[in-house]
Amino acid sequence: MPIALALRGDLVRVAADEEAGKAGEIGDQLEAFAAVVDFEIFRADLIAALGYSDGAKGGRPPFDPVMMFKVLVVQAQNNLSDDRAEFLINDRLSFMRFLGLGLGGKVPDAKTIWAFRERLTRAGAI
Repeated sequence: MPIALALRGDLVRVAADEEAGKAGEIGDQLEAFAAVVDFEIFRADLIAALGYSDGAKGGRPPFDPVMMFKVLVVQAQNNLSDDRAEFLINDRLSFMRFLGLGLGGKVPDAKTIWAFRERLTRAGAI
């Protein structure tokens, strides 16, 4: 990687860390929510409801089910469509932090969010 890109990436990470600190001081609602709710307690139920395959047939591995469930929580809290949720997850550092995504992390697209919700709905989980 060229040095200029590496330095720019470091500057972006430093700026993001500074913004995260400011958001915590101001009172990030999602940060407070994550501190109160242990979303990992939903993992077993999500996995059972989703019925993901073991991956033996190949294909792209699914997004983490707890992270996707948190996407649904963000949508419900903010009354977001799937398209708007995709955009705001890419746009807002607070959403990225809540979901456990980094600046370069792979973000689920609107169709993936829709499919996840539909799968849980069909299973009667939500």
